[in-house]
Amino acid sequence: MGRFGCRGDTPESRAIEKFIKVNKRHRRALDGKLNSTGVFRSQHQILMFIVDRPGVSQKELAEQLGVSTATVAVSLKKLEQGGYISRIVDPRDNRYNQLCVTEKGKEVARCSVSIFEEMEKVMFQGFTQEEFQLLGQLLDRVYDNLKVYVPEKEDII
Repeated sequence: MGRFGCRGDTPESRAIEKFIKVNKRHRRALDGKLNSTGVFRSQHQILMFIVDRPGVSQKELAEQLGVSTATVAVSLKKLEQGGYISRIVDPRDNRYNQLCVTEKGKEVARCSVSIFEEMEKVMFQGFTQEEFQLLGQLLDRVYDNLKVYVPEKEDII
């Protein structure tokens, strides 16, 4: 029986358990590093998105991230209060604000890129090109197999 009494000890369940363990450790490590920037992980994802797409609207941001505009609004408010972003009225439509990153936000983004690069180097230390290729192929297969439950059109970033 598995941990919850409903699944056997199968190669699939062991692989999923390892995948989940890696994901959790990655999140904890990343959170620990990103906390030094003053921006939490969810806010960080939004900040980096705005850095890559200056002038994006709140509605467009929510659509691209696959979350509600209300969810995005909470993070945007915190980012704006922290001085990381600003809102500018869209000259084409007064009902919308364009989101822009401040200098403080750009500095956090630069720092964060360094954190991500460092994390990637540590995570994949000692991997050969062949191992990267194999890992990529295996993850692509898992991803493709899950299309049965989540069509690509419903994928988010």
